[in-house]
Amino acid sequence: MTETTATPDSPQLDDARLRRMKFRAWHRGTREADYMIGCFFDRFHSQWGEAEAVWFETLMDEEDVDILGWALGTLSVPEEYAGPLMDRMRQLDYVEIPR
Repeated sequence: MTETTATPDSPQLDDARLRRMKFRAWHRGTREADYMIGCFFDRFHSQWGEAEAVWFETLMDEEDVDILGWALGTLSVPEEYAGPLMDRMRQLDYVEIPR
C-alpha cells in the first residue's frame, strides 16, 4: 500500500510523487539552492494539495538562479509563480543551515 499525505481540504499526494519532489528539491546543483528549496519542501509539503504540488513541480523546472532571485527579491516574480506559495518562500525563515 502506498503512503499518502493529505490536508483536511485536499486530496492525498502519493508517496512516490513526494519522494521525486523531495529529491528534486534537495539536488539542485548548488548548496544555496539545495538549502532554500529543500528546506521549503521539507517544511511545507505536508500542507499541500494538488494545486500546490503542481506549482512546486513546475517551479522545479526553472533555473536555480531564477528561483533564488525570486525568493530573495532580487528578481521580479513571474505571474505564474506569484501568490501565496512564493510569498511564503520569500520569508526565508524555513531555511536551516547545518553547522
